[in-house]
Amino acid sequence: MRFAGFGILVAAGILVAAAYPAHAQTGQNYPVRPVRLVSGVAGSPSDILARTIQPKMADAFGHPVVIENRSGGSGMISANIVAKARPDGHTLLLISAQFAIGAVLNTSLPFDPLKDFAGVTQLGYSTSALIVQPALGVKTVKEFIAYAQARPGKIFFSSGGAGSSTHINAERFRFAAGIKAVHVGFKGTPEALLEVLGGRVHFCLVGLGAALPLIKDGRLTALAVSTPQRSPLLPDVPPLAEALPEFGRDGSHSLLAPAGTPRAVRERISAEVGRIFALPEVKERLQALGFHLAPTTPDEHDRIIRSQIETFSRVVRMIGLKAS
Repeated sequence: MRFAGFGILVAAGILVAAAYPAHAQTGQNYPVRPVRLVSGVAGSPSDILARTIQPKMADAFGHPVVIENRSGGSGMISANIVAKARPDGHTLLLISAQFAIGAVLNTSLPFDPLKDFAGVTQLGYSTSALIVQPALGVKTVKEFIAYAQARPGKIFFSSGGAGSSTHINAERFRFAAGIKAVHVGFKGTPEALLEVLGGRVHFCLVGLGAALPLIKDGRLTALAVSTPQRSPLLPDVPPLAEALPEFGRDGSHSLLAPAGTPRAVRERISAEVGRIFALPEVKERLQALGFHLAPTTPDEHDRIIRSQIETFSRVVRMIGLKAS
């Protein structure tokens, strides 16, 4: 009888152990411990997004969501950490457009940007604006293009550094507008804005978060915004696509998980992000920062990342940037 009882216990244990992975695949018991959310530098747009969704996710999951800020390597260091993490949804990566750009510009990454990650959800994208100095005397995109075309090779634009999203987007505008302009890279967006403000360069294409106070003060002029619709922050400023339908803005903030993370777990996280973004207080906070909310399913996000990498590959070739 003792042997029979022991056999029953062993069999029951085997059944429970076998059932647990299958149950875990459903996402019903996710998470079972704190979730690690790896993000960018403290105070960056990625960090602001992480800190906006973090408390709401923790409340819904019943477990802490711990933000881990990582700097260096244009986000590649943090990506490498998540690529090598256990694929169970307890380690997530919040990325910006720099992830796709870095995938194109770096030939010796310690991970594969497509094979080593699984999409969770796109979060959305920041509103950028085409900025010029008021003293330039132009009021519209078409006026600025005419101004630049009359001065080929004598127009300068600033960015937050070669290969940054501000650089790539400005180059895309340059190609779409058919103007010849010289790129001048700086350490970051604030420095790029100051160069336009000081009249040392003619334009830049940067996020509204940094530029809006100077635009509201009349010290800088926004000719257009990068979003498909007008921004509620600058309702009188038209979308860039109205003047240049061929201009395309790519790159977004997203959540990734290590490859192999169960689809059901990723769908659970994606659904939670969608719920959080529907909350009025969250919408208002992020829209006030010029952030356009655009959550997706995991499968949709996988397609978006592939498309972004393909697009940035073409742009990098057009610009002539060399991968290192």
